[in-house]
Amino acid sequence: MTEKTIKQKLGFIGAGNMANAICEGLVRKGRVAYSQIYVSGPRLQHLESWKTKGAHITTKNGYILDEADVIFLSVKPHILPEAAANMFETSQPNKATNKLFISILAGVTLESLENILCRLDGTRVVRVMPNTPLMVGEGCVVFCPGQQATEDDIALVKSIFEVSGMCQLVPEAMINGVGALAGSGPAYIYLIIEALSDGAVKMGIPREMATSFAAQTVLGAAKMVLETGKHPGALKDEVCSPGGTTITGIHALERSGVRSAFMDAVECATRRSAELGQKK
Repeated sequence: MTEKTIKQKLGFIGAGNMANAICEGLVRKGRVAYSQIYVSGPRLQHLESWKTKGAHITTKNGYILDEADVIFLSVKPHILPEAAANMFETSQPNKATNKLFISILAGVTLESLENILCRLDGTRVVRVMPNTPLMVGEGCVVFCPGQQATEDDIALVKSIFEVSGMCQLVPEAMINGVGALAGSGPAYIYLIIEALSDGAVKMGIPREMATSFAAQTVLGAAKMVLETGKHPGALKDEVCSPGGTTITGIHALERSGVRSAFMDAVECATRRSAELGQKK
């Protein structure tokens, strides 16, 4: 992919961790400058870090609608009605047209988003499920365009997210499941890294070394899956010598139900995402 500077002004209604990860990933890659970023939140004091970097900050969501070309909806799902009301109340009608909205709200469907935003002329919506490793250029993102989204809109979404990792178009029915895997997944992996580090510390390895080795081990294993194209089970078998240490460790994990636990985590997170989208 040819990397090009993004010319559009990007607005964020909601200034949480995911909004920060998206911006940091783009800025680190030189795709945007913070002077192109507009961010709103309920309290200015919570936006000072954005201002320090050069972003424009406000408590009025309507200002984001007026000034930005692309608007990320990055509040908690249950706050969306309140955030949208503030946006409509504080915007200038003559400026709030032909906007692209990118929603990263868990569980909120394209139909719901389009119904909320239908009063704005020329509005297009794309639903996106990103994850925080975007910040370090290793994100995993899926997206689904709404009915009015154009090919240019899809190309822009790709240009925003592909630079910071993997980005793929999927049917909307897959969004919640991918969110449970890739969106929530980093938290599961951090838990694994912490647990591996704890185990090494128990065996006498200094904490800093244990954590670094655990993280590098996870990184290396992930690259082996992506770059070899082999099934994870085949790669696991290559490490397990007959009667060796690794198969003994695998047995301990299986005895504790590690596979079932992670499958349950993805299933429960998927169901929770759907529940969040249904809350009013």
